[in-house]
Amino acid sequence: MKIHIPLNSAYLCQDCDAIGNSSMRCPACASGVLMGLAGLYDREEESVGSNLFLAPALAAQLH
Repeated sequence: MKIHIPLNSAYLCQDCDAIGNSSMRCPACASGVLMGLAGLYDREEESVGSNLFLAPALAAQLH
């Protein structure tokens, strides 16, 4: 059985490394130390961030 959790509701338990979709308690160990994953893996921010790293290299090539 496969379970799919949308990224915007996925949380990682920092105590046992389980992933669930409850922002209150870990589904595996009931810990309340959870971290939302959407902010870490936001594809739009990744593409913008990668352009920032390329900009200095491109500027150096133009001079």
